[in-house]
Amino acid sequence: MAQDKTQPVRGGSFMFHPAGSLPQATPEENSEEALAIAEAARDFVNGEILPRDEEIDHLDLELTRELLAKAGDLGILGIEVPEAYGGLDLDKKTALLVLEEMAKQASFSTSYTAHTSIGTMPIVYFGNHEQKAKYLPKLASGEWCAAYALTEAGSGSDALGAKATAVLQDGHWVLNGTKAWITNAGFADVFVIFAKINGSHLSAFIVEKTDPGISTGAEEKKLGIKGSSTRTVILENCRIPEDRLLGGKGKGARIALGILTVGRFKLGASSVGAGKRVLEYTLKYAAERTQFGKPLNAFGLIQQKLANMAMRIFVGESMSFRTIGCLDDALALTSWESETGGADKMKAIDEYAMEASMSKVWGSEALFATADDAVQVFGGAGFSAEYPPEKIYRDCRINRIFEGTNEINRLLIAQTFLKRCGGADGLPLAAAAAAALDLPKDDLLRTVALSKARALKVIALAQAEHGPKILDNQEAAARISNLLLEIYAMESAVVRAQKMVETGHRWAGLALDMATLHAQEAWNRIQSEARMLAAELASDSVLDTLVADLLAMQAPAPVALSILRRSIAQALVDQGRYPISAV
Repeated sequence: MAQDKTQPVRGGSFMFHPAGSLPQATPEENSEEALAIAEAARDFVNGEILPRDEEIDHLDLELTRELLAKAGDLGILGIEVPEAYGGLDLDKKTALLVLEEMAKQASFSTSYTAHTSIGTMPIVYFGNHEQKAKYLPKLASGEWCAAYALTEAGSGSDALGAKATAVLQDGHWVLNGTKAWITNAGFADVFVIFAKINGSHLSAFIVEKTDPGISTGAEEKKLGIKGSSTRTVILENCRIPEDRLLGGKGKGARIALGILTVGRFKLGASSVGAGKRVLEYTLKYAAERTQFGKPLNAFGLIQQKLANMAMRIFVGESMSFRTIGCLDDALALTSWESETGGADKMKAIDEYAMEASMSKVWGSEALFATADDAVQVFGGAGFSAEYPPEKIYRDCRINRIFEGTNEINRLLIAQTFLKRCGGADGLPLAAAAAAALDLPKDDLLRTVALSKARALKVIALAQAEHGPKILDNQEAAARISNLLLEIYAMESAVVRAQKMVETGHRWAGLALDMATLHAQEAWNRIQSEARMLAAELASDSVLDTLVADLLAMQAPAPVALSILRRSIAQALVDQGRYPISAV
């Protein structure tokens, strides 16, 4: 399938193009303006946030508000807010770079992201002029803080099953119900709250903390991110003006799902930033701690963990920038000046819902694995609250639940992909599987191509035999999702590494080692997932033939992974940090 270079890459289409053939944004290609803002964010985090880490984690909400206001003074609360309403209206790559820096302190990052993303973006994309003019300047400056209230005690993953109600009475909406697990609830001035009009039309409303009938419960006692505010929001005949309806009657599902997609983009990026900090203090400890007369970083199995940590960061960062690059290209074709500007931009975001979910799932799981490796390198000290790994291990666990659980996101990935394969502009699975076997000469791209061919062949068979009912088998849908995740991650890392080689980047060799290491390991996982998917879905009459076909396919040349890991680890030890930095 040829890519029209005048149009943005279609969401999900990476499986149907030759390996490495699609344009891809990388962290090495940022504008000077984006880098300057990211550097300002780094200075802010290092100078204002990290020195007050303990105060933040003791739930000093006044301090959190003070720091958010300072972030507003720097302009980093309004990066994605239109200029007409007090923001900077910069691209998503800039927002991503800032998020990476903010992620170094998990509790503050949670407050920051809840405010700038799910708290502010509903008004940015769905608000009318009057609503934007009233709220966005104060949210962008940090004068006001925002919260997003969708979840209820009885509707977590089934968020659209909310029970809160809204009834129109005498020019006011009267809201009743209770929202659960609401970030920033303890200090928010503005809430975007979801309720069903007359019990049936899910809609969004803007509620101010001073409105009669709104209150919050006590702070939740949480496993991690203890410095972020998390409370219930209670609506007891809460009266708000009629013009606080956001986006129109019955538009709640549209708003909720669209804003969750935005949040998923960002969670993948913040996982990368947190991973970099974990690796940095793990490298320091491994250099200082000695056993048997040698530093820990001299031992092969410790080097293995250090290399794996860096590899996950490189791959996650490659995925995030690839996805955000596609989104920026699509958003560049829209304009706030248009009457349908917000809707056009949200449509562009929706196009990459699958990629957003992949970045979120991969990033959150990679960060947890990295935190686990850090605990292991620290040994007994890693189990102590006196050392850094204990906190990050607790803090990062929530990422696999935030913005839709990873289980829900896996189902969404498979559902979105199969829907696009079967729609009016259906993407031809069987033909694409055959085309993928037109193998490139480059070894890494060959691995990507072979992975696509293997995955597409099995998915095509599953779709042919089961049609839409394939999604009723959640285990099978998750395997399809895993195949897509592995291939997207692999190709993202390979293309980025090869770009670095072509441009003579200082760390091109290290990047190539990490991309190769990941490709080899991902290939093994893809083989396993493909076989298991075939076993679960193929009928007895075709299973033997399919498995034989899979086994007959070419495989990448084996690589001595221990040598790669030692090489990667040595570069990390020499630098004392993850050296490939955009800022």
